[in-house]
Amino acid sequence: MTSLKIPYKTPRDMRSDEIVAFLQTLEKASPNAQTELHYTDHFSLLVAVVLSAQTTDVSVNKVTPALFARAPTPEAMVALGEEGVAACIRTIGLWRAKARHVVMLSRQLLTQYGGDVPQTREALESLAGVGRKTANVVLNVAFGQPTLPVDTHIFRLSNRSGLGRGRSVRTVEKALEERIPDAMKHASHHAMILHGRYVCKARQPECWRCVVREICLFPDKVMFCKETSAQNRGTKEEIRSKKSKRK
Repeated sequence: MTSLKIPYKTPRDMRSDEIVAFLQTLEKASPNAQTELHYTDHFSLLVAVVLSAQTTDVSVNKVTPALFARAPTPEAMVALGEEGVAACIRTIGLWRAKARHVVMLSRQLLTQYGGDVPQTREALESLAGVGRKTANVVLNVAFGQPTLPVDTHIFRLSNRSGLGRGRSVRTVEKALEERIPDAMKHASHHAMILHGRYVCKARQPECWRCVVREICLFPDKVMFCKETSAQNRGTKEEIRSKKSKRK
C-alpha cells in the first residue's frame, strides 16, 4: 500500500483548530487506546511489530504466545533458530522471511546493543526486518516518543478526513508531523488507528456512527449502513412476493 486515488476536486485540509477538535474527540471516544498486539517487554513488542507487517494483529496474537514461550529473549530466539521460529509462525503471511528477520535482529541486538532494544529510529532501522513504520511504532509504544507511524488505517483516515493528505505513506507522515501539535502526537496515534480500523473502514466508512463526522472533510460520507439497507430491501421484496402468491 503506497498510494491512494484522491478525487479530482480534493476538499480543503483541516484547519489547526479542526485538527485539535478532531483528535480530542477521537481520544475521548477511545480514552485507553493502545496497540492491540500482545507483548510483555520491549523485545516481544519489537518482534510482534515485525511479524505484523502485511498481517493483522489478530493473526499475530495467535502465534506469539507459543513463540515467546519458547523464546522470550534475544538469546533464546537465536538458539531457537530460523526453523524453530518458522514452525511457530507458519499461519501468518511471509512467515519464512519473518522467521529469518526475527533471528537476525535478535542476533544484532546481542552483538550490537547488549541485548536491549535501541531507542533511536536510526538504530532500530539498522535491524533486520525493521523499516520506518516499525521503528516508529516501537519508539511510540515502548519509549513514549511522539512518533506518528502511518499504517494503512491512518493513511486512509488522514486522506479522507483532511487531517493530512498525501499520495505516499511518507508524505502523509510528514503532513501529520507538521500539522498535529507535539503534545497530541503520542496519544492520538492509537486512537487514529482504532478509528480507521473499526469505523473509517476501507470498503465502506461507517460515517453514520462516526464521532468526528461533523469535523471530517470527506465529501462522500456514507450516512447509512448499505448492508442493512440491502437486507431491508430483501425483506420488503420477500413480503411483496408472499402477498403476490396469496393473490
